[in-house]
Amino acid sequence: MPQHPSRVALVTGGTSGIGIEIARRLTDDGFTVVVSGRSRARGDAVAGDLGPTARFIGADLTESGAAEKLVQACVHQAGRLDVLVNNAAIDHTGVLLDTPDAEIRATFETNTFAAIACLQAAGRVMRRQGEGGAIINITSRLASIGVPTMGVYSASKGAMLALTKAAAVELAPLGIRVNAVAPGMTNTPLYAQWVSEQADPAETARHVASAIPLGRIAEPADVAAAVAYLASPGAAYITGVSIPVDGGYLAQ
Repeated sequence: MPQHPSRVALVTGGTSGIGIEIARRLTDDGFTVVVSGRSRARGDAVAGDLGPTARFIGADLTESGAAEKLVQACVHQAGRLDVLVNNAAIDHTGVLLDTPDAEIRATFETNTFAAIACLQAAGRVMRRQGEGGAIINITSRLASIGVPTMGVYSASKGAMLALTKAAAVELAPLGIRVNAVAPGMTNTPLYAQWVSEQADPAETARHVASAIPLGRIAEPADVAAAVAYLASPGAAYITGVSIPVDGGYLAQ
């Protein structure tokens, strides 16, 4: 059932990959959606594709005060804020013992510190509005498992998984629900590029799918559907959980 049209959702990292699909699904569900990202060209294109109610606000969330400015601009343009989808992130792979300090810090600046700042800023607005709200952190299956060369990325997402649980308990008296969605391998442009760079792309794709009980990788729409549920009134009694969207990978 569509949401009331006055409900507003902010999707960070909403100009590429999974973020676009999340923004599209929430728009279809009746939200006024504000997408943020660093590229104005991509952002304007996404907002235009989503329709007349969508808005784009440019932001580099690693800059000091950027999260607060983004949330305030969202409220100024859309009137309120009911849902934050903390989706902005960067990837990182590298041999753990040889990963430079600068790469570690850069990964945490976007995946952890900026996401925490967005949660704080959005939570303060929701507290002031006095009507509760929903914060959904996009983490990863790698927040819960160990994979060689993915240690720094895993740590940045694992921190957000831990924060999800703590924030859910602390913000519950305010009616603010905090949950996570943990995608497995997902069919994004980054995934397609990675597969294309392998010696045998078709075999690589088959190998990846064969490790997943449902026999395929996720589509962005699969992730967006989980986000849409957690943003909906149907999830009114759910907080502090992480929903894996991974085809059963973590259940093995």
